[in-house]
Amino acid sequence: MHFLKRLSRIIDLHYKHHSRRCLTSKSYAGVKIEAEQDISEKNVLVEHFEAITLIGINRPESKNALNVATAQKLSDKLDEFENDENSVVGILYGTGGNFCSGYDLKEIAQYNGKNEEVLPQFGSLANKIELCKKPLIAAINGYALGIGFELALMCDLRVMEKGAVLGFANRRFGIPILCGGTVRLPALIGYSRAIELILTGRYIDAKEAHSCGLINRLTETGSVLGIAANFANSLVKFPRKTLLADRASAYFATFSAKQLEEAVQFEKDNASHLIFEEGVAGAKRFVTEGLGKHGKFYNITERKTKFKELDKEFL
Repeated sequence: MHFLKRLSRIIDLHYKHHSRRCLTSKSYAGVKIEAEQDISEKNVLVEHFEAITLIGINRPESKNALNVATAQKLSDKLDEFENDENSVVGILYGTGGNFCSGYDLKEIAQYNGKNEEVLPQFGSLANKIELCKKPLIAAINGYALGIGFELALMCDLRVMEKGAVLGFANRRFGIPILCGGTVRLPALIGYSRAIELILTGRYIDAKEAHSCGLINRLTETGSVLGIAANFANSLVKFPRKTLLADRASAYFATFSAKQLEEAVQFEKDNASHLIFEEGVAGAKRFVTEGLGKHGKFYNITERKTKFKELDKEFL
């Protein structure tokens, strides 16, 4: 009962905005980055419920878009979860009605020139072959776009509520896929389905995601975290060492170590420079002119499409 009461409280928080922040600004390589004062822990919430750990992205005012500080904090918290002997299963979620809407374009728009140390790595998230070696469940609501989509793909299990969408919205801004999305998505749903989503940036809703096997559970609006918690609770009952060993075997079979490392490294080597050639300019157009807002793919380059109605197929 104590577990259920605490879980009920965190679910209530999940659907409220946590907008009170204690942040300062500092300049790093000519870019203002939100710095953790006492705690950009406010950007990443962690709750423990016996053997279950909830990790929440908490930037609701930006639809949980990741800036550098938050990405690094998220990476740190995932490492802590992996090293916590008392935690067996994790749930990754977003507060304020969205999972994660992608990179913080306002931050990317400030970059001039190359700075590989901060971009495109975004902390150490892009360097992770896997988020952790324990079962991780993505509780997806609202937007899960760009790196948010990739975070969901990096989880072992995905629960998604009706009304939520997945997609590589970064396509329209010229920001490449850099956290293994081009590797994991084809492995999960096949090359033919995956390459369409990768190249077009088309959004995929919960029903379609469920029908193609991309998500494990389809839930009603407002229930995603509760369903994910029940899912997690069904796993922690089992003997832990065997659970983790079988998870590791399945992961290895799907992404053999050498193959996955080579594929993720190729993805970075092949496209990381494009964030400076096209991505920064695309982010600036979004911030200064609003081009590409609201999921619109036209009017984002010099050449305007004459067939705007075709965009309806990709929204």
